[in-house]
Amino acid sequence: MSGGGRLSDDEFARLMAEMRTPTPAAARPPERTDYGPQVAFDTLPRFTELRTQRAAADLLGLQSPYHRLHEMRAGAVSRIEGRDVVNFASYDYLGLNGDPRITRAVADAAAQWGTSVSSSRLSAGERPAHGALEAGLAAVYAAEAALAFVSGHATALAVIPTLMGPNDLVVTDALMHNCVLLGAQYSPATRRTFPHNDLDALEAMLARDRDRFGRVLIVSEGLFSMDGDGPDLKRLVALKDRFGCWLMIDDAHGLGVLGATGRGIAEHAGVDPRAVDIWFGTLSKSLVSCGGYIAGPTALVDYLKAFAPGMVYSVGMPVPVAEAARVALKLMVAEPERVRRLSAHGTRFRAEVVARGFDVGTAWGCGIVPVIVGETIKTVQLAQGLLERGINVFPVLPPGVPDRSARLRFFLSAAHTDAHLDQALDALTQEAAALGLPLPRSG
Repeated sequence: MSGGGRLSDDEFARLMAEMRTPTPAAARPPERTDYGPQVAFDTLPRFTELRTQRAAADLLGLQSPYHRLHEMRAGAVSRIEGRDVVNFASYDYLGLNGDPRITRAVADAAAQWGTSVSSSRLSAGERPAHGALEAGLAAVYAAEAALAFVSGHATALAVIPTLMGPNDLVVTDALMHNCVLLGAQYSPATRRTFPHNDLDALEAMLARDRDRFGRVLIVSEGLFSMDGDGPDLKRLVALKDRFGCWLMIDDAHGLGVLGATGRGIAEHAGVDPRAVDIWFGTLSKSLVSCGGYIAGPTALVDYLKAFAPGMVYSVGMPVPVAEAARVALKLMVAEPERVRRLSAHGTRFRAEVVARGFDVGTAWGCGIVPVIVGETIKTVQLAQGLLERGINVFPVLPPGVPDRSARLRFFLSAAHTDAHLDQALDALTQEAAALGLPLPRSG
């Protein structure tokens, strides 16, 4: 080697020649010949389960309820296979999807800013729409700051592991959404669950084990999407204060639905929203856009902006997407009659379903009304029969819900009419009777 630790040209040429010289056969490890054919994707563990389900459905003459093609904007009414149907399978709680004020704002934003910010906000920079949307979200929760993520599901996956370390504990309601459960799983913290809305069990768990951990995060939902109920928020706040925990509320289905003006579970429960440490939600439901958000103290938002991988390493939210959510939020606040109409629909629909003998579980009748059938096949048959009668409602089956609790999940909208509700109620009663399901109770 030449002086200074650098290779001379001759030494470099000799080294490259040695690297190109094949290794003698005797020195090479023997080649394997027992790998077999290339592994196919249909050998994945759950592919057999998928194939079995499809075969059973074909045998019973059932159509798959998944990934149905909608041939028009899906609002209170949609079009499937060329036929208009009353739609109870969308999250458009306030009937804002397609509102001309929103679509104009989106078109103007696309014309001015394009359809992408092209990189993460950390590197590509901010756009005015990001700050405007986040200011609106912060105001709804009386929070110091808010942060919008490009994906709602990815928000929880980014936030929980960023906040919780190996000496910490994440405690979740047993019926939490998949994104929160995965966020807890991906974090290095210890994970525990408490039975759905059982705050006595949560209190006992904290009294027994709180001292073993550093930080403790309690997570619940404002409105549970499968059951249509929610927690006792006042008591949750009292428990988190007593035991020195953080409280995170997933208000994805609560925003626009709960409370006199749609400000979510805090308004519904009469709780100061500042008593909740972390507000989490999505922009794809009442706000008819796409993405997720966090609202809370400035220190929380600054920390997530710097360290949450879903913010640092993900492309920023496109300006048209942010504008859709911003204008929808503005309309929610300015037009509370939408919230009142949705509330009236929910109260009436739940009462009528119960009066006709169906099981709605613990649902409050706020935006979401499940009709619990129990048996999986009967649930799919009921959904298919309703579609044939012009009612589109989605069946939710295990493992999405516990065994023997398969259900139809009616999402109500302020855009539905009384005639829509009556049509759905009559079709539900008639189709259930045709399938031999329990008839309405007398009296």
